[in-house]
Amino acid sequence: MPNVFLLYGNDEFAIARKLKEFESDFSDPTAADMNTTRLEARTMSENDLNNAVNAAPFLAPRRLVLIAAPSAKYSKPDARKKFLEFLEKTPDTAKVVLYDAVEKAKDAEKHWLVKWAEKVKPLARAQGFFLPHQRDMPGWIVNETKNQQGQIEPAAAARLAEMVGTDTRQAGMEISKLLAYVNWRRPVRASDVEAVCIVAAQQSVFDFVDALSQGKGRSAQKLLHRLLENEDPFALWGMVTRQFRLLIQAREILDGRGNKDDVARALGVHPFVAEKTSGQARRFSMEALETIYRRLLRIDEQVKTGQLTLDLALDFLIVELAQ
Repeated sequence: MPNVFLLYGNDEFAIARKLKEFESDFSDPTAADMNTTRLEARTMSENDLNNAVNAAPFLAPRRLVLIAAPSAKYSKPDARKKFLEFLEKTPDTAKVVLYDAVEKAKDAEKHWLVKWAEKVKPLARAQGFFLPHQRDMPGWIVNETKNQQGQIEPAAAARLAEMVGTDTRQAGMEISKLLAYVNWRRPVRASDVEAVCIVAAQQSVFDFVDALSQGKGRSAQKLLHRLLENEDPFALWGMVTRQFRLLIQAREILDGRGNKDDVARALGVHPFVAEKTSGQARRFSMEALETIYRRLLRIDEQVKTGQLTLDLALDFLIVELAQ
């Protein structure tokens, strides 16, 4: 088995699902918690990386180390060379999973990590995950509905595709809500899509981020608690985290003289989402967005290790950001 895996592409939903497959390799949840380390390349130190990869596993054959966005940290040739040399020495007691953004499939072969993975086979294995084209989304929705043990009528899949664009994560969440709505007893119809989906929760997340960007802590808190009444806390957390990740990517595109259309194409989101995200990104500096994202990562770790409940963590986040 390879010691290093590389997941790349622009389909965050598919990559997240693959990461869960790696996490499910542990038969015991306690062993999984004690042997899994999640690192954000932007903020990790060499000691963090070395300790995570070379520590001995506890009651398990291998440790799992997940490293997000290595290209954001290793942009210079010397740094990349040193990092790759380190990866090539990964012990058999560790499984390192890198996941990185690659916007277009045609660019994958030129990506430094993809080229390295091909060169060092079978030490490393690379796998690409790219968003479907808009014309393929109805078929994707039909297949994803089957994956979630349900059925959807073609007209309903087409209508949902119109709503979500090529945003597979949003589509997956909407499918889950639709199947719960019909209780898995019958195929989802177009009328169900109109009744249940979307943009209410998405718009509320936009409003929530708008309030934070303007320092309106009280408004943000009201919006949060209204959302928590109707949404699963972890689903909401995923939407908030994803929105700030989109804001970082949108800010980079805008700083490179792109516009909202470039944001829609690069991120694979609906034009409505691209317009709102571009507007919000202009109200934050890149430094502020990166600071917020690091805070989100720390909260995520505290919640997963039982140090905080998710609703309390969200309240703390509002207090910090509104200041």
